[in-house]
Amino acid sequence: MKKVVTAFLFACTAFAVPMGASMAQDAKLAPISDYVTSDVKPWLNDPAIVEAVKAQNAANANLSAADVDALDKKWRAEVDGSDHSMIDGVLNNALSKFLQGKKEASGGKITEIFVMDAKGLNVGQSDTTSDYWQGDEAKFQKSFSAGKDAVFVDEIEKDESTQTLQSQASVTISDDKGTPIGAITVGVNVDAL
Repeated sequence: MKKVVTAFLFACTAFAVPMGASMAQDAKLAPISDYVTSDVKPWLNDPAIVEAVKAQNAANANLSAADVDALDKKWRAEVDGSDHSMIDGVLNNALSKFLQGKKEASGGKITEIFVMDAKGLNVGQSDTTSDYWQGDEAKFQKSFSAGKDAVFVDEIEKDESTQTLQSQASVTISDDKGTPIGAITVGVNVDAL
């Protein structure tokens, strides 16, 4: 009987540590979630975002998985190459200008912003992303794929380019009927909150 009780207590202790760690992580992520809810979500209904996502969804409706892969490969090649025509086309569109303005207005709290369509392809962005297709990443899968009003706050990490502690928060973007149409990811400078 003593062995059973000891084994049970050991098992309970083993489960308590991860749960405690999770609670600590949740406490660290709460200010990021609060910031996104109070300062980012209010502008997700802006026509600059909604109309751009709708337009790209219509334009990309018939893209196959191979088409998406080809676009992503082209983008990645441009990131490392000298031809930036695809990247420049996105960075200079009206939505990207809108997002760049939101980043600047954040007073350093936002490090990057990018908006994705229903396939996870970039529609607009404040800064160049390393890839064009986000559909295979948690930021898209745990926001857009989770449905209306979904918010996913990723772990806090040190951003090597900015040397700041950052977390990416992703939110589903919905149309005026509440139908998910895309997602947004906002890099939040934890040190600035």
